[in-house]
Amino acid sequence: MEYALEALNISKSYGNFTALNQVTIQVPKGSIYGLLGPNGAGKTSLIRIINQITAPDSGMVKLNTEPLEPRHISHIGYMPEERGLYKSMKVGEQCIYLARLKGMGKAEAKEKLLYWFERLGMQGWWNKKLQELSKGMAQKVQFIVTVLHEPDLLIFDEPFSGFDPVNADLIKDEILRLRDQGATIIFSTHRMESVEEMCDYIALINKSKVVLQGKLNDVRQRYRNRTYAVSLICDTREAAIRELEKTVSVVPAEFKGLDNSTDMTIQIPEDISVPQVLQQLTSLGELTHFSEVIPSVNQIFIQTVRQDG
Repeated sequence: MEYALEALNISKSYGNFTALNQVTIQVPKGSIYGLLGPNGAGKTSLIRIINQITAPDSGMVKLNTEPLEPRHISHIGYMPEERGLYKSMKVGEQCIYLARLKGMGKAEAKEKLLYWFERLGMQGWWNKKLQELSKGMAQKVQFIVTVLHEPDLLIFDEPFSGFDPVNADLIKDEILRLRDQGATIIFSTHRMESVEEMCDYIALINKSKVVLQGKLNDVRQRYRNRTYAVSLICDTREAAIRELEKTVSVVPAEFKGLDNSTDMTIQIPEDISVPQVLQQLTSLGELTHFSEVIPSVNQIFIQTVRQDG
């Protein structure tokens, strides 16, 4: 597998505080890689090292198999959680200035900016000052500045912060499109639903260490725990649940199904087979729904962090 970015055995301390402890992540080319973790886990420290804002105490970062060097900064686009735009400058003027810092010529920058302004519905913003814009509008400007020079690696730290649902969906679609066009994306967020929708791979950092990583679907499969969603039409709800509890763990739903069914979640012990439970369910009534519940990223996140203490 080809990796766009490798952070190998990265350690970083600030005084007596260890921010990163032998952290290794490998980001496959053309993927969206979710960098997850609770506040203070070390995510921002790792992102700052990748962007060469700070240096690691030990370990190595590689970009496209090459040891990371100052010249590589033009190959990276970084949208930080705390945005850094100049509020008194006009939007178009500021975007051209920042594009030229990334090595773009003025004419090329203006041409690409006009394309992006039209694409994101910002045609009338060119001569507005940043201080005249809402937070969401300013976020769009920051997004454009991040992607304008078409870097190989894009890093988005909480990219949906400040956006309403419509614009959050717009930016999500643009990130997916950039991935499909060949960009590699590191995506840090606390919005687990976005991770499920967008990420191909994830790494979970807790207390300065990587505690979980891999292909998203493989990680979810590893956390399967024989839990199933069930809908059963039966004469007496309470009697059916009491009978089931002799075999499986039952959590009844707090609402009734549309067809007056008994909805519940069950967890099947290891020594009981699924066919045995299906047979028991059909003996209790009409089984209208039976599907496995794969843990969500949010559930995996909480469980892993709690287990890590």
